[in-house]
Amino acid sequence: MESPAASTILITETPEVESATCDCCGLTEECTPEYIETVRERYDGKWICGLCGEAVKDEIVRNKRLISTEEAMASHVSFCRSPISSGSPADPTVRLIAAVRQIFRRSLDSPAAVRSMPCSPTTKISDSTMLSRSESCISDIALFDDSKKMMNDQTS
Repeated sequence: MESPAASTILITETPEVESATCDCCGLTEECTPEYIETVRERYDGKWICGLCGEAVKDEIVRNKRLISTEEAMASHVSFCRSPISSGSPADPTVRLIAAVRQIFRRSLDSPAAVRSMPCSPTTKISDSTMLSRSESCISDIALFDDSKKMMNDQTS
């Protein structure tokens, strides 16, 4: 059994946490004051949640003309405050789910400008640039496996 002097107690400081309410959708999150300040600096003194921040970025990218962050935010705020269906749900969680659904639908409707795969359907590939398969590596694996067995048989 360890003596109290021999054991070390690790005390970690928990960061100070504050509640912040999104100026767009009304969702409340717990964040550090530093993070809240960073978000407010980015969005002209307004605090917006991560989902609304992504929606604002999406609004800037999707718009046909060049718009500022303020214009994109105003557009998103008007979306958040407009009735989604016949009656606007009062619960911020329901509004959040509806906003995620709309963002998801928008992302499915708009083609991605940049694809991660070089052989994506949006790029033209000529026959000369395509890689062709020269031969299988299975035979090499089988040879390696056979030689390994032979070495084991010789050592036993």
